[in-house]
Amino acid sequence: MQSEISQIIKSSSAIAFSGSRSPHPSSVNVVSEAVASVPVSVPVSVGCQRGIDAAVREACPRARVFRAADFGSGKGAYAARSMACVRSVAVSGAIPEGIAGGLWIAFPSSACPAGLMPSASSPRCFSGKGSGTWASLAFAIGLGVRSLVWLPESVSVPVGWGFENLGGGWFLFSPVMQLSLF
Repeated sequence: MQSEISQIIKSSSAIAFSGSRSPHPSSVNVVSEAVASVPVSVPVSVGCQRGIDAAVREACPRARVFRAADFGSGKGAYAARSMACVRSVAVSGAIPEGIAGGLWIAFPSSACPAGLMPSASSPRCFSGKGSGTWASLAFAIGLGVRSLVWLPESVSVPVGWGFENLGGGWFLFSPVMQLSLF
């Protein structure tokens, strides 16, 4: 794993993972490397699905698992589960020096659905466009959560989302912090 990615992971106060139920074959190894970089003291959150979620649960048995069944039934339960998982890393308040706050790490296997854009409005992100991974990432970015996304070569980063290319398939969204005089 690139040292820059590892450092981003190690500097986080909480981390959540999401990804495709049918992941790109090379992403499972990347997931394992990312999970291995998480310090034991850092809380990890993940969903209840197969694919990337299952790979994270296997690599990190201590992870807090957000289960759709805890949020009702149907597609709405999956969206509510994903929103709660994103909020688990949307850290607010004082963050100790040297710690960068929460981190959302996503592993989509297909392109971002047309028209989906980052927003702090959950209905805008979870509007049935067909990809829970991208919807969760859009919500995380909309809430200002620092986010990493790993994309296979066949998938492009969405235009206008504010990602920085870190190489090796990794892209980073870092929110701009505005300082207040008061």
